[in-house]
Amino acid sequence: MNPDRIDSLIAAVPAALALRTGLDLGIFTLLGGRAMTAGEIASALDIDSNRLSRLLYALASIGLLEIEAGRFRNGAEAAAYLDASKPGFRGGDHALLRTLWSADLLTAESLRTGRPAALHDFTDSGPETTADFFRNLAPGGLKFGQQLAQLLDLSETSSVIDIGGGAGTSLIGLRERWPRVSMTLLELPAVAAVARDILSEYGAEDIFIEHGDITVAPSRDRHDLAILKAVVQVLPPDKARLSILNAARCLIPGGEIVVAGSGVVDDDRLGPPEGVFLNLTFLNLYHHGEAYPEGRYRAWMTEAGFQNISRTRLPDGCTLFRARLAA
Repeated sequence: MNPDRIDSLIAAVPAALALRTGLDLGIFTLLGGRAMTAGEIASALDIDSNRLSRLLYALASIGLLEIEAGRFRNGAEAAAYLDASKPGFRGGDHALLRTLWSADLLTAESLRTGRPAALHDFTDSGPETTADFFRNLAPGGLKFGQQLAQLLDLSETSSVIDIGGGAGTSLIGLRERWPRVSMTLLELPAVAAVARDILSEYGAEDIFIEHGDITVAPSRDRHDLAILKAVVQVLPPDKARLSILNAARCLIPGGEIVVAGSGVVDDDRLGPPEGVFLNLTFLNLYHHGEAYPEGRYRAWMTEAGFQNISRTRLPDGCTLFRARLAA
């Protein structure tokens, strides 16, 4: 017996934090396809070069940067996935990671006190705080929509509704591949109030925004496809169930639903890791909500009238449940 497992877990944390810092500063996007000295990077970022060089060497030590003749350039993975100008960019949620990882440090406190130590609640937030939060999530939503557009055949689809979709950028990603589909965002009034400006920044003023609460009532119209991403997992069980029942009432007969999020665990609750550890993070952020097991999702969807329920996983760990109402 040896402590290798423990040591490897501890050693993984500083490297992950260095990655996040590189994303926060925009280093990988700044480099692009160029090679730059520490001084040149520091000048572009208005940072002291001696201090910045510590981060650059740390990123090089884990293979995200390469060094040649005193110049730093993106490694292959960083060039493909951490440069925001590239279509494969995977770093759009770095601002969210800051929130989640900071909350994770408070898990023991949340367990001791029986209440979330980093409560996430928009009811007391001003419009600027709400807008900043969803603006940070917007690139990730766009990426999700682009991924979903590759999985779905919307050639016969007239209308899509994104339920609790934040700024609605998932719909923009969908529309890139399926431009003729009518798009609707259903959101709480406080979020809907900031979504319009964010959509305008993406040139998507024509996406319709409907105010509503899916745990209370469905959309006033009927659609061919309903999307719920990262919605069910932040709700207590009774409202999580109602969100799916009401989502079914947003659809025409034969309509399809996609329930997505990282907050899903297997029925034995031992995997996948995204869901298992997000369940801990939720203790710090919400009074209710959890990474519900697959069987619970299937039971709610079956009760709502959905058939042929399937579960798949995107490369980033997001779980998708897909199903259809009877025609």
